[in-house]
Amino acid sequence: MTRRPICLVCLLLMLGMCLADLAGFPMIRGNPLPETVQTYIKKHPDSVICGEVQRCQATEFSFSVYLKQVFLICRSEKIPIENVRVFLKTEEKLPAGTAVCISGKLEQVEAPRNPGEFDSRQYYACQHIYYLMKNGIIRRKSRAYSGYQQFLLDLKDRIHTVLKLSAGRDAPVFEAMLLGEKSELDQNLKLRYQMAGMVHILAISGLHISILGMGLFSLLKRIGLGNAGAGILALCVMLQYGMLTGGSVSAMRAVCMFVLNVGARIMGRTYDLLTALALSAIFLLLDSSAYLYSSSFLLSFGAVVGLGTVSPYLIRITGVEGKVGKALISSLSVQVATLPVMLVFFGEVSVIGILLNLFVLPTVGGVLISGLCCSVLGLFSVNAGAAAAVPGRLLLWLYEKICMFAGKLPFCTWIGGLPELWQSISYYLILAAGIILAYVMISRIQNKEEIRLSVGKNVSGDSDRVLSLLKRLRRQACPTGIFLLAAVLGIFVLSWKPEQELRITCLDIGQGDGIVLEILEGGVFLMDCGSSNKKNTAQYQLLPYLKSRGISHINGIMISHTDKDHISGIMELLEFMGQGLTSVKADMLILPDWEKPPEVYHTLIQLAKNAGMKVLRVERGNNFRMGEAGFYILSPAKDAMGEDVNEEGMVVELNYRSFRGLFTGDAGEPTEKEILDKLKNVDFLKVGHHGSRYSSCQEFLDQVKAEVAVISCSDSNTYGHPSPETTLRLKKSGAKTEFTMKSGAVTVCTDGKRMRIQRFLEE
Repeated sequence: MTRRPICLVCLLLMLGMCLADLAGFPMIRGNPLPETVQTYIKKHPDSVICGEVQRCQATEFSFSVYLKQVFLICRSEKIPIENVRVFLKTEEKLPAGTAVCISGKLEQVEAPRNPGEFDSRQYYACQHIYYLMKNGIIRRKSRAYSGYQQFLLDLKDRIHTVLKLSAGRDAPVFEAMLLGEKSELDQNLKLRYQMAGMVHILAISGLHISILGMGLFSLLKRIGLGNAGAGILALCVMLQYGMLTGGSVSAMRAVCMFVLNVGARIMGRTYDLLTALALSAIFLLLDSSAYLYSSSFLLSFGAVVGLGTVSPYLIRITGVEGKVGKALISSLSVQVATLPVMLVFFGEVSVIGILLNLFVLPTVGGVLISGLCCSVLGLFSVNAGAAAAVPGRLLLWLYEKICMFAGKLPFCTWIGGLPELWQSISYYLILAAGIILAYVMISRIQNKEEIRLSVGKNVSGDSDRVLSLLKRLRRQACPTGIFLLAAVLGIFVLSWKPEQELRITCLDIGQGDGIVLEILEGGVFLMDCGSSNKKNTAQYQLLPYLKSRGISHINGIMISHTDKDHISGIMELLEFMGQGLTSVKADMLILPDWEKPPEVYHTLIQLAKNAGMKVLRVERGNNFRMGEAGFYILSPAKDAMGEDVNEEGMVVELNYRSFRGLFTGDAGEPTEKEILDKLKNVDFLKVGHHGSRYSSCQEFLDQVKAEVAVISCSDSNTYGHPSPETTLRLKKSGAKTEFTMKSGAVTVCTDGKRMRIQRFLEE
């Protein structure tokens, strides 16, 4: 480390930031604005702000503008509040650099509300954005603007149009790779690439910058500009390209390293990969310390660390030769270096990606060059642009087919779950110890071999060469075995999850229900998942939670009834399973046995069959077990028609040792009274119908005497849930009531005797 002082400075900077975060300073997480400002905005959300337009973004559902150097107008004062993203009521033309005054409702960027959920607050903090403004109305705007910044944005829009006309359905992929714009990227395609471990090519990355930047530098040198001229011109172009693409973490890291690389060549100095990487990290962290906990930052830099430090050692330890072998080791090194980061942020890692990237990485340059030629030629002729896009489109078609094939493989991805901090640290320590031990061993063996050869004991002849090769393989076997043993031990520590309790997690998915039940014996059941005010609940809430818990197999999915706020996420999950878009699999769909069910009931059955699942219909009196846990169906009654899905929905009692739980779906007072004689005292109650006034009647609550009751609903619902009358009845009955709208995901853990409650927003 003394030979690379900048690397030491970088490590000390990161350590200092982590210590400051642990000490409570909001440098990396949280809102760094003064408490007085935060309090004022909370009390006065309807505010007026002034700032400078960075860029505008139009989607199918909204039009927003990113403002920088924003001031909050408070009486006659201007209070700086960093940057703000404003969602305007109406779309307006706002060139970059325009000064604007906008009124609207300021809201702090929301933190994740469920385990594993994407952290929007951290994502925006990297851009110095801590507040979003809703329902923005422009009060004033300047005539002056930045001509050059607007030129870059107009050029980006023009390239977008050219790609759309020339590349057809592949235009969004080219746009993501060349411009960093993913708003039109098909989500299913993105999921396929993610499962195959190829999602990195759908973003501006170091590989892209290297291919384009070094390609341009080499081209300029060939036409006679020399190191200095070619380097300066290439640097200027790539810096502008970085501005054009919006400056993602990986792009900024790559551009910074490219600048240092070319700068070293111009000055005749030696380029050191790790020093350049450390210097790039310092620049980014000084710009925004929030990057330190950003998945993009950690994965981008972790990948280069893997290539620069782990890969050379593994190549020597394993004795691999040839381009293919070294490429495989490089791919493995990146995976090894970033494994804990992948699990922390995504809960899963693509296994097959190690092999697939051997084909993808050497060919992705062809896609980039094809897309670049399409963009340039398409500015003059759509036909010429379409012709230039053909090679890239063929490769993209091949990539998609490979992803579809990989998604069907049972070992495509490994869902390891979210590791604790001590597990990640232990993994790296074990891995480092294994590599060092193996490296020392192979160095000693090779030194002895050199001494033996120097005294004339080397062999000759074809048979002797074969014998020499066999001896060499035997020499490499022991160090390689040590590394593999360390890797296996590290992965075991990383994925180890001691289970001692049954867990019932009520996810916060807005206005709806979503319950995950984890049983000690390894069984997992879902009870509903849907929302009436949130979309894609399976993709953004349910699956991230399952992956964070290391759950890849579900024993059964129970549907209480077929209202949207109970099944929309389940339908989405079943579609993913049927299309091979997730590694999470399920055995059985459990439905209430209705004689005349609604049409969506049959849709659920078909989706389950497409996903390879069995379908089980249940009625009152049915029961089944999973280890020590028993499930007893209290409703619907036999011969239920399914005309009133709420009152004829599934009500389930769970027994585990001395613990008893009750899940009531959207059952109301009629059903509660109908099953009253079958009810016993319960420890846990999932409150019916999101706390509606027509559920949880007094007789029912007096009978079950719940110790803990959980209400799942949104704080912005239009139904008035939970009803004050219901919460009062729960309080009088002695139940401790929890609300997902207040606490985020609520988890009840029990060993069969005692209970404890975990509230996600308090962790």
